[in-house]
Amino acid sequence: MPRATNSPASRARRKRVIDEAAGYRGRRSKLFRYAKDARMKAKYWAYRDRKTRKRNVRSLWIARLNAAVRAESITYSRFMEGMKAAAITLDRKVLSDLAINDAKAFSVIVAQAKAALAKKSK
Repeated sequence: MPRATNSPASRARRKRVIDEAAGYRGRRSKLFRYAKDARMKAKYWAYRDRKTRKRNVRSLWIARLNAAVRAESITYSRFMEGMKAAAITLDRKVLSDLAINDAKAFSVIVAQAKAALAKKSK
């Protein structure tokens, strides 16, 4: 009995891997053996870096907020404490966007946070 290699399915699988590796340099885009490893590493890095991007963006928001509140003569930690005391529930993403795009609205929020801190300390 002849050996069945399931050639169409094998060829399709290899072609799919090679197509996914298109754009890689050298043999990583042309040869199945190397393309398979390159694709596996790429998927690993993509999964890992989707998480890393969230951390990086959050730290960017915090850095922007820190700079914006220091311009209003208050520290970031005191500002966040004042936000909590004033019961303002805006997250860092929205606050950072306000600080960049709408400075007047951000100044109003900072003033409310400062007032809440002053009231709290009395």
